[in-house]
Amino acid sequence: MSWIVTAITAVYKLLWGDLITLPLPGGGSLGISLLVLLLIPTGIYFTLRTRFLPVRLFPEMLRVTAEKKSDGGAISGVQALIVSTATRVGMGNLIGVVAAISAGGAGAVFWMWVTALIGSSTAFIEATLAQIHKEKDPLYGGWRGGPAYYIHNFIKEKKEKHGRKLGRYSVLAMLFAVSGLICWCGISQVISNSVSSAFQNAFHIPPIYTTVTLVALAAIIVLRKNATVRVLDILVPIMAACYFIITIILIGMNITVLPDVFHRIFQEAFGLRQAVAGGFGAVVMNGVKRGLFSNEAGSGSAPCAAAAGDTSHPARTGLLQALGVFIDTIVICSCTAFIILVTPEGQVAGLQGMDLLQASMGYHLGNFGVVFIALILWLFSFSTFIGILFYARSNVAYLFGDNWLSQTAYKVLALIMLFVGGLAAYTFVWDLGDVGVGLMTVFNIIVILPMSKQALVSLKDYEGKIRQRKKS
Repeated sequence: MSWIVTAITAVYKLLWGDLITLPLPGGGSLGISLLVLLLIPTGIYFTLRTRFLPVRLFPEMLRVTAEKKSDGGAISGVQALIVSTATRVGMGNLIGVVAAISAGGAGAVFWMWVTALIGSSTAFIEATLAQIHKEKDPLYGGWRGGPAYYIHNFIKEKKEKHGRKLGRYSVLAMLFAVSGLICWCGISQVISNSVSSAFQNAFHIPPIYTTVTLVALAAIIVLRKNATVRVLDILVPIMAACYFIITIILIGMNITVLPDVFHRIFQEAFGLRQAVAGGFGAVVMNGVKRGLFSNEAGSGSAPCAAAAGDTSHPARTGLLQALGVFIDTIVICSCTAFIILVTPEGQVAGLQGMDLLQASMGYHLGNFGVVFIALILWLFSFSTFIGILFYARSNVAYLFGDNWLSQTAYKVLALIMLFVGGLAAYTFVWDLGDVGVGLMTVFNIIVILPMSKQALVSLKDYEGKIRQRKKS
């Protein structure tokens, strides 16, 4: 068993550790991980190739949210967006943002914004590819797909060009699918542990009661054939709206300090205060890493939902998923950041993690603030769990074929992990989840770069239709 832990730790360090360390003025350094080396240049490349799509086509992103589905057995593109938003708008928006500010200061928020802007283009490419390569889902109805499927088709096409045939599986697609299933099991434990801890702190409820309730509710939803999307259709807009409204109220209550908050964000973003102490690298990398963790662009998770959307054009789904990154980081993550940053520094001095966020909410709203954060964390985490099991459908089908036994077996395994995680924190399993998402990202990026031409052609075709629509 020890050698497995050692191997997982080694892979974790390779993916998330500092692969390159650059010296900076003032005695500091900038550590860059393998995943940052992959995702940031890829995001910049796609941003340039799409001609700054997140900015240029933002009005169109909003317009396509009105599209209706055309197939009664499938989900709409907007419903696919809601599913992906359920997993994006999760713990990363609370724990991730708090961790970024704790380690990198207010300036980390700016770099989260930058990461989201370039990540939107990556999200567009991978979601559009998922739509192009989707296929009928004989078990759940509608469509299914994602990286495992477009990776498979990519390898198949390459082999056929050389006169060879691809069998039932592609090794690279299998590796992605397995990595995804490992990642989502690991996340299940993180979810339940975070929720049980928050409820114990806010309500003094023993973890066993919180965990049993969480698992029971999740089982009722995920073990039913098509309850997931219906529940998320209701849950995600409500939880996001509640969190957003509370944040707007708090900002309104502290409107006079808002200019100082923005000044602090931009000042610290470029190390004007940290450069002397050598902390500029921490500011940048914490913002970038947490931004990537939160919006998931490039990891290949969201395309599993994007493929299921029934839309009139692949690029429409790409635009919707690009909007999802904006909602996640620019809107929801910023909400968390502002809650913390409008709080007087003396009230939260020395605090980190959820203690920092709960103390900030407690300062603004008293005991209600602490209770509110516990409830929001529960909703965010619960929706994340339901969403990742929707993602898992296509990966399970790719690995084990179309049968209810394998689909149900994975759901039961995830529910068991959810239960175990609520009672105890296992760092090894958390690292396993990080390794899973890291490997998914590597396998996904390897393929979407050479396949991106298909998505760019789809974008060009869609923009032609936009011009025709405006002329008529």
